[in-house]
Amino acid sequence: MLELYLGQYDALSQAIAKIDDAVDAATARMDEEMNEEGEAAHQVSFRSLILLLCSVPGINILSATIILAEIGRDMSRFPTAGHLLAWAGMCPGQNESAGKRKSSRLRKGDPWLKTILVQCAWAATRKKDSYYGAQFKRLRARRGPKKAICAVAASMLTAIYHMLKDGTHHQDLGANHFDRRSSEAKARHHVAQLVRLGFRVELQTAAQAA
Repeated sequence: MLELYLGQYDALSQAIAKIDDAVDAATARMDEEMNEEGEAAHQVSFRSLILLLCSVPGINILSATIILAEIGRDMSRFPTAGHLLAWAGMCPGQNESAGKRKSSRLRKGDPWLKTILVQCAWAATRKKDSYYGAQFKRLRARRGPKKAICAVAASMLTAIYHMLKDGTHHQDLGANHFDRRSSEAKARHHVAQLVRLGFRVELQTAAQAA
């Protein structure tokens, strides 16, 4: 049985290596064609964009290659990040009845892109002191893990859009991003939660209470 398993492992490893070589060759060919057509002065090479996306937490060379293969490198096709999210199926569909909007599932979109983004989102949430980890924990409490991870994936795609459009590197907002909100905004949020639970709340500062 061990010989059988080792043989399968070796066969799969060889197949993966062949695919990696084919992808690498295709990437090099695309960049060479861009240089021959004189587009290199106007566009960044595909390989450089792959390395750029690798600066996003949770994204490695393989996932960056898949994302670029699905959305392309020309973001001028999408007027805003919202258009890219809608095209990718990362925006919830509209479900309205009698003037009331109900929650619904994500729209249909590129299944390969959504799958790899969700996988990257899970990896990003495990990174210490990451904004995406803080976002996931914050949303999971009230929306559940599935909707929370989809929201993280949408945030990552939004960041990717601006990185490809502007040529900027990823900037992690940090795990304490949500804690930096103003104290008044936090107070309003907590008061609203207490009111929904049936409590009557009157706020006083520490100086007024003294």
